[in-house]
Amino acid sequence: MLDSNAKGLVAEIEIELAAVRLRVPVLKPQEHSRCDLAFDIAGRIWKVQCKWGRLGPNRDVVIVSTGSFRLSTVGCIRTTYTDADVDLFGVCCGELDRSFLLPVSLVAGRHEIRLRLTKPRNDQRACITLADDFNFDGAIAQLGERCHGMAEVVGSSPTSSTTTTSSVDRPITVGANPFRDRFGYWMERAAAGEEVLITRRGKPLVRLGPAGP
Repeated sequence: MLDSNAKGLVAEIEIELAAVRLRVPVLKPQEHSRCDLAFDIAGRIWKVQCKWGRLGPNRDVVIVSTGSFRLSTVGCIRTTYTDADVDLFGVCCGELDRSFLLPVSLVAGRHEIRLRLTKPRNDQRACITLADDFNFDGAIAQLGERCHGMAEVVGSSPTSSTTTTSSVDRPITVGANPFRDRFGYWMERAAAGEEVLITRRGKPLVRLGPAGP
């Protein structure tokens, strides 16, 4: 049975391999860093922390310890990650032979996150993190599309107007009822930097975006 160090190493290798298979250039820090890898996607460098995910007892969730700890003279010190440390979390679940890629906004300040493999029996959607929404291949494709879209905006507009133009031209549109059903999911998308336009009967109703610039 693998110990925690071995699991971490396997996770890093598997996530690097998954990226290479998608022809994503992978960089490795030469000195001690809070990120394990870096992906070069559409001209942007994304810092990636790699984690091992284990199946829950009912095999319906992947449980990921997203914090870190170290021993010191005063005991065990537990810390979490912020968006200043990394951009993405790569998760490898050896029992499923699957990898996932999560934005740091889902993980920042948390010691654990759970990715649901099945929908809740009560059909709850709010505040649920579905594993299929963060499948590795799909997440890489979305990052590439996002970077490409941002590059197009920068190339055709003054820098001072980039944010406004991008948010107007490229919002994610969702109906009021689907938005209500997956409120937590859409909040996380907005917190990650995307803009969500909520409509009712086909008409724009509310625009949701990140709190910061």
